[in-house]
Amino acid sequence: MGPAGPSKSLPGCGELPARSCLMVEGDLHAERRLGAMDGGQASLEPAAAGPSIPRPSVIAPLRAVVRLRRRVCLLRKRRLLPPGAGSASGAGAAGAGCSSGTPRADWDRPQFFTFDGPAELHSRTPRKRRRRSRVVLYPEPSRKCRPHAERRSRAQRCLVLLVAVVGFQVLNAIENLDDNAQRYDLDGLEKALQRAVFGQPAAVGRIVALLRDYLATHVHSRPLLLALHGPSGVGKSHVGRLLARHFRAVLEDGALVLQYHARHHCPEPRAAQACREQLAGLVADVVARAEVEEKTPLVVLDEAELMPRELLDELRSLLQPQRAHHFHNAVYVLLSSAGGADITRFVLRNASSARPRRPDGDPDGAAALRAEEELRAGLRALLVREHPLWQAAAIVPFLLLDKQDVVSCFREEMAAEGFFPEQARAELLAAQLSYYRVAGREFAVSGCKQVVAKVNLL
Repeated sequence: MGPAGPSKSLPGCGELPARSCLMVEGDLHAERRLGAMDGGQASLEPAAAGPSIPRPSVIAPLRAVVRLRRRVCLLRKRRLLPPGAGSASGAGAAGAGCSSGTPRADWDRPQFFTFDGPAELHSRTPRKRRRRSRVVLYPEPSRKCRPHAERRSRAQRCLVLLVAVVGFQVLNAIENLDDNAQRYDLDGLEKALQRAVFGQPAAVGRIVALLRDYLATHVHSRPLLLALHGPSGVGKSHVGRLLARHFRAVLEDGALVLQYHARHHCPEPRAAQACREQLAGLVADVVARAEVEEKTPLVVLDEAELMPRELLDELRSLLQPQRAHHFHNAVYVLLSSAGGADITRFVLRNASSARPRRPDGDPDGAAALRAEEELRAGLRALLVREHPLWQAAAIVPFLLLDKQDVVSCFREEMAAEGFFPEQARAELLAAQLSYYRVAGREFAVSGCKQVVAKVNLL
């Protein structure tokens, strides 16, 4: 019966859970139970048997084996021994019992033997593995945390709103500028001038450009003064009549266009002061009426070279910014033959060096522009010496007409009078006029001034 006790306690130790094998408290409790079983087995022997012979105990070796097995399991848990170190005890049951709580894959790992005792193994401190942290993309002195989202200031929203409002106002102003310029139909005026005025493409282009810039808005700081200068018969008066006709049509009010002829309104015997008062009254009525209708009037003054100095002084006073604001919104056109001799000399001097005209009549290249600028500067210096009125004027020179331009004038006048505009007949009539002949070119002395008289004789 003695061996039956140990045979039953051995399976009981083998059936202990793996959790008690891995904890120190479970080991101590198991040793206490084994000690109690050892003492109990000795007390089960009959006391009346007399002096017994001491026999070797069976429980003590099993208790040592269980203690060794559990210590090996505990060291495995603490990673102080390799997984196969428990086989050094020579107890196969202990190795099998401890491996019941470990994975099956540990049985196939290689076994290593070590001479270190349990005390030495316990004194070793395991070397912890340092976990490699991820690379943080922030500088070292800064806080390693996610930056807070930047809050938008209300001032930025107000600034965006202000920019949008200003852009809308600018766009609206541009549209209003286009509407104000379309009222005067400057494109139609340009086509009419190009069709009716011969030999003056540069002058026509400058006039339309100045009008387009000035009439783009209704509010101005000073009036626009156009001074058309050139020899007799080159088309100055014709351009003045075309401008007056066009503005009467687009303004729908003939009272907003004033045509003043110095020879007719201020004849020689009349006093210059009376003419000055008359001109001031006429201009005041026109600009006051235009201010009520919110339109820009046109004042054409022909034969300005015959005006007395008092009239020129009055015109200069009308252009001053100290006058009332409704005087600032007006277009003045001065037609004068002053400086015609200088223009004639300039054209004849540059006729040999100038390039031939294009088929459409436009001068070629930057050389013509430089020559025109030079001519305007010379005319301004000449006219300012006569009166300071021309200091504020936009001077537009009219050049001499060549023979081909005169032929075109004859054909236009013949068609207007009901004659067939035959080219040969027009050339025959043009040959009866006088010309300046320079470098193979012919410039009419009197322009188209005698064309009407010649056609009326047909």
